[in-house]
Amino acid sequence: MAKQFILGAGLIGAELTRQLLASGDEVTVGTRRGTVLPGAAATALDASDADAVRTAAIGAETIFVCTNPPYPNWAEEWPPIGESVMVAARETGARLVLMGNLYAHGIPDGPMTASTPFRPADRKGQIRAELSDAIFAAHRRGEVQATEIRASDYFGPGAGGGTAHLGTEFFAPLLAGKTAWVVGNPRLRHSWAFLPDIAATLVAAARTESAFGRAWITPHSTDLDRKSIAGLLARRTGTTGRVVGIPSWALRGIGAFSAQLREVAASSYQFTHEFIADSSETEELLGLRATPLDAALEVTLASLKQ
Repeated sequence: MAKQFILGAGLIGAELTRQLLASGDEVTVGTRRGTVLPGAAATALDASDADAVRTAAIGAETIFVCTNPPYPNWAEEWPPIGESVMVAARETGARLVLMGNLYAHGIPDGPMTASTPFRPADRKGQIRAELSDAIFAAHRRGEVQATEIRASDYFGPGAGGGTAHLGTEFFAPLLAGKTAWVVGNPRLRHSWAFLPDIAATLVAAARTESAFGRAWITPHSTDLDRKSIAGLLARRTGTTGRVVGIPSWALRGIGAFSAQLREVAASSYQFTHEFIADSSETEELLGLRATPLDAALEVTLASLKQ
């Protein structure tokens, strides 16, 4: 039985915990509030406190970094968290698996792979680029064994709360025959990752020796635009809701009153350009496949009825 330590108990951290426990691993989850997840040990800590993270990770095979500060706090919180987890990994010997995203790639000019150069288009992208560069520099120096798993936007059970572009705020209005207001152009293709597939990629990378020292793209269930996904939903459920895009100028105006929405507006380029993730290398070398969209939607819609 391997011991694993996870920073963060959000949707990805919780699903990762479930999958690791199902495989027979022993899991400790660290959060600021000491969140308890079924079957896992819990510890309260500040992720930027290297001593606390190191203590919690003693004996762990892997440190999974699944925490994600609120957008307005990224500049303040991510650099010390990055330093903290690298210190903890170096001093405990635990491998470091970072949950990432595609922000550092900025405005794409084609499908993004793990080796697509970083061209951040906003401050959040720059912060993620600096964090990724730092952990791989530490890996090259031989200080840690590190890998990063990158995904586009996610969907699945529990996704919502204003942070998921294909979450409750998208599906619930459509199911009620109302309008789903979305960021950007809803007719542009976009990659969508099913939450369990993201966790499965984290697990596969952590258990593959050759996965360390580089990044990987999570397999995504679909690259469909949101109008097309709404059409699938209508054919499946008979609903008559519609999808309407919020113009960038309107989003910026709303952002004048909300720090969170200002940051959403800053990264809205992801929905004013096609935003496609290419996971073919991950599928070939890690042996993973995305959950088919129909099956993923079935699980997602069932969760909305609970």
